[in-house]
Amino acid sequence: MKTQNIFIISDSSGATAQTIAQTAVSQFPDLKAEMRRFPFIQTDSILRGILKLAKSNHAIIFHTLVSPDLSQLVEDFCKENQIFNFDCVQQPMAMISQSIGESPAHIPGLIHDLNQNYFARISAIEFAVENDDGKNVKGLLEADIVLLGVSRTSKTPLSLYLANQNQKVANLPIGPSLKIPEELDQVDRNRIFGLLNTPEKLHKIRRQRMLSYGMAGDTPYSDTENIKKELQYAKELYRRLGCLTINVANKSIEETATIILESLNLDTTTFED
Repeated sequence: MKTQNIFIISDSSGATAQTIAQTAVSQFPDLKAEMRRFPFIQTDSILRGILKLAKSNHAIIFHTLVSPDLSQLVEDFCKENQIFNFDCVQQPMAMISQSIGESPAHIPGLIHDLNQNYFARISAIEFAVENDDGKNVKGLLEADIVLLGVSRTSKTPLSLYLANQNQKVANLPIGPSLKIPEELDQVDRNRIFGLLNTPEKLHKIRRQRMLSYGMAGDTPYSDTENIKKELQYAKELYRRLGCLTINVANKSIEETATIILESLNLDTTTFED
């Protein structure tokens, strides 16, 4: 298996460049990528040190530097030292500039400006934490989205992902032995989403979870027949509620979130650097 060092350099968090790099790397299943992220780089002296490190590590570089000077420094250094690099931001900025006839601000971190949208996102994340795993049933009535699912159907990570999209999300565990709160019947059915998985995948996930706790892997919690009963209960509940059902077995968190947001006719585009 080949190994490739990849440096992520940004004057903000670097998440955008890392996502692009990871997306590209995913198409090479036999490649082992060693990624290092260097965020909040805003001086040429520090940048030069990172570039020298990239050279010594035979790394390729993905960068989001809104400063033309810093971006050009990367381009010049890489050209001089025959290092592959990809600029994730300058070309898109130039394209937008040409289209609208205006110059970009060239101010690092504007995407994280403390505006109303930022505070709404923080509030949504706090709401998701407070209303995780059925901790606050009253939150079902305040939520933009309510997620239902048996154990290990990705309710919590999906809630937090949607919260990052400014959605207030409450999630509720369900099962034959769990009581359904009365508040659920008062929630708009269009805002309720029932999550499913396959018995085989749930068995594997739950068994591994038990082993990670130092417990026996084969328990009633991970028993396939018990899991089938839980899933049957979930399906019947979802039919009664008339809510949209999503099988997450072969879907990423992002894919499931997109289905939910599109169902609600909400914008599925997010911006994060």
